[in-house]
Amino acid sequence: MTLKAAKTWFLRLLPVVLFFICYYCSQFYFESYGGSGKSPLPTVSLCHNYRLQRKWESLKLNMSRKTELFLKLGDFFWREHVSAEALPYGIKGSELLLLKVLAMTSSYTMPANIERLNDAPVRGYEEDVGNKTTLRLFYPESASYNPGIHNDPGTLLALVPFKQQDLRWLKEILYDEKRVRKGFWKPPPQIWLGRASQIRVLDPYFLRLTASKLLQIIPLQPRRQQKLVHPTSGILAVFVALNYCDVVHVAGFGYPESRNQKQPIHYYGKETMKSMKNSYHDLNQEALVLKRLEDQGAILYLHPHS
Repeated sequence: MTLKAAKTWFLRLLPVVLFFICYYCSQFYFESYGGSGKSPLPTVSLCHNYRLQRKWESLKLNMSRKTELFLKLGDFFWREHVSAEALPYGIKGSELLLLKVLAMTSSYTMPANIERLNDAPVRGYEEDVGNKTTLRLFYPESASYNPGIHNDPGTLLALVPFKQQDLRWLKEILYDEKRVRKGFWKPPPQIWLGRASQIRVLDPYFLRLTASKLLQIIPLQPRRQQKLVHPTSGILAVFVALNYCDVVHVAGFGYPESRNQKQPIHYYGKETMKSMKNSYHDLNQEALVLKRLEDQGAILYLHPHS
């Protein structure tokens, strides 16, 4: 066969090849979504969804992506959240507190697009970290008196409950009850200006899977003589983003290789690595996991880092 004839044959065959590629992608889409027949969003191609699924599977976490991030009041009526574990990895023993908290929040949905998340200020750092926070993860000790100082009016505030006192604190805020000050490693705000319409409660599922699948912390609930280890809110935010977002960029999060005790742990504030010395976190393991996620292309850093 001459070169010219081979070229003509290839051009005739190309449309057929493309047809089968797109057909395969569409079949994967309908199979992965249970054959419901629902069409994807017009701006998202079927092959794009296939690539995202393959990218998720390449992480080898042996689990499915979960994009329902928050606890919902209806879940308790249908008993979808029967849990064998207590906080922070389950809700056993905290059901009544959760019912009261969720009854005061008006919505459980996420915006169509997430541009930025987690507990860090934007104002004054726009050039480096962006100009909008869609979702802020927080717990009582990290809550600021006025969330509007660093947040947009539409920023969602997602409570990460590590203990029952965290839910009780939020319930007392929402119902304007007498505050109980005990049970916190740092005094939380006694008056908090977060609006009920902004508040969500992150499903403990994500902290549990961050610990067990991503960081491989075993056992999750050690015996009394063993040190308790929990994921940081930063690595939790990365895992939440991997579940929900198509592309995850990381800015201002990581650990210096030198472990210099005077090294700041945030791009804001004055806290240093020294404050993490006796914390309930395994920073070495988190650093290794971040490096692995970066090497796999699961996360992309916006700025050079050591």
